[in-house]
Amino acid sequence: MTRHNSTAALRALDAAHHLHPFTNTRELNAKGARVITTADGVWLTDSEGNRILDGMAGLWCTAVGYGRDEIVDAVAAQMRELPFYNVFFQTTHPPVVELSGLLAELTPPQFNRFFYCSSGSEANDTIFRLVTYYWQLLDQPQRNVIVSRRGAYHGSTVAAAAVGGFDPMHAQPGLPVGNVFHAPRPGWWSAGGDLSPEEFGRKTARETLALIDGIGVNRVAAFIAEPIMGAGGVIIPPESYWPELWAGLKERGVLLISDEVICGFGRTGNWFGCETYGTEPDFMTMAKALTSGYVPMGAVAVSDRIADVLIEKGDEFTHGYTYAGHPAAAAAALVNLRILRDEKLVERVAEDIGPYLQEKWRGLADHPLVGEAVMKGLVGALQLCTDKTARRGFPEGVEVGLICREHSFNAGLVMRAVGERMVVAPPLVLSREEADLLIARATQALDRTEADLRKTGVI
Repeated sequence: MTRHNSTAALRALDAAHHLHPFTNTRELNAKGARVITTADGVWLTDSEGNRILDGMAGLWCTAVGYGRDEIVDAVAAQMRELPFYNVFFQTTHPPVVELSGLLAELTPPQFNRFFYCSSGSEANDTIFRLVTYYWQLLDQPQRNVIVSRRGAYHGSTVAAAAVGGFDPMHAQPGLPVGNVFHAPRPGWWSAGGDLSPEEFGRKTARETLALIDGIGVNRVAAFIAEPIMGAGGVIIPPESYWPELWAGLKERGVLLISDEVICGFGRTGNWFGCETYGTEPDFMTMAKALTSGYVPMGAVAVSDRIADVLIEKGDEFTHGYTYAGHPAAAAAALVNLRILRDEKLVERVAEDIGPYLQEKWRGLADHPLVGEAVMKGLVGALQLCTDKTARRGFPEGVEVGLICREHSFNAGLVMRAVGERMVVAPPLVLSREEADLLIARATQALDRTEADLRKTGVI
C-alpha cells in the first residue's frame, strides 16, 4: 500500500476509520499512528524507511521471527487445497489432526487432548466453561469460583476480563465479576517490604491458599495464573512461590489453569512455563507463539484426568467457535512448531541467547533510573524508579513508562511500557549481535528519559 499512499495518507485513513485496542483514539489521531510496512527476522520497517528492532516479538508472539517462508508456503498450499472447513458435526481435517498429535508430543505428559479457537481470550473462556462442566459431572456444581491474581491479564473477552485482575478493565460498566476472587501477585519490588524475595514468595503463596480456604475449598473450581505475569509487567515470581503454592493447590484438590499464552513454546527456556516452575496443571491456555502470530489461533490443552471425566460422564459440550481448528491456522502451527523443535530454539533460549541477554539486561540495573532488571528465558522487565534503596516510584501524573517507550521507539527499539516497568520479549531467533543492539538502544532510551526528567525537575 505504501507504493501508492504516503504516510500522511495512511494515517489520515486510519484515523478516520480504525478504532485501535487499548488506545485513547483522540490522542492517537492527533499524533498519527506509526505505520509498519515490512518485517524480516527480528526487524520491522516503517513507512518512512526506519528499521526498528522488535523487542516485543510483535505482541509476545513472533517466536520464530518474521519472514519464515516455510510457514507462508504451508498456509498458501493449505488455502488452495482446503481453505476452510469446520470441526463441528462429527467432522475433522488432516491439518488439525496432525497438529493435535504434534501437541501431544510437545506438551507435558498429562496432555493428550486439545480444543481449538482463535485467541488466548477465547481459550480462557473455553476453560472456564470446561472447569464448571467438569465439576458438575462430578456432582459438585457448587465449585464454580475461579481464583486469579490482582494485576493479572487473561484476555479481553467478557469472561476473561472479569477473571483477569486489571482494574481499568473492571472499571468499565457491566463487566460481571461474580464468582471471581483475586489473590496477591508475587511482585517483590512493589510489595515485598523488608522481606527477602524468597520470604515474600512463600508469604504470597500462603496468602493465596488462605484466600482459597476462606472462600471454602468446596466452592473453588480452579486457580488460574501465568507462570510469569506478562502484560501485568513481567512479574517473575521468587523461586519459593510456585513450589509452595503448587503443593497447597494439590493438597486442596483445586484445579490449576496455567495460562501459557506468553510463557508457552520456549519463552522461559522450556517448552512451557509450567515446566520451568515444576507445576503439573490440569489445563493450559495456548495462543500467540502457537503459530508465531502468522495466523490467529488459540488452543486449550486438557489433561487426561479432566478429559476422561468429560468423555465418560459427559454428553454434548455445547460450546465452540466457527474457526476452531481452522485448516490454514493448523498448517501454520504445524510448520511453526517444527521450526521450534528442529532448530532447537527452545534449547537455544535455555543455553545460549537466553543467558547471554540475561547477563547484559541485568547490567541495566546500574542505570540511575532502574531499580531492578529481571529476565527469565527471553522475557524481562526494568523497574523505573526515583530511589533504588527505598524502592520508590514516580509522583502521580508522571508517566515515565510512556516517556521511555517513546524514546525507545525513536532509538529504534520496541519496548513495552507497563506502568513504571519497561518490558521486552524478543523473538527467540535473536542473535548475539542483535542482543547487543537491544541493550545499547535500551540504554539510549533510559538516558534520554533521565535527561527529560531532570530537565523538568522530576528528579
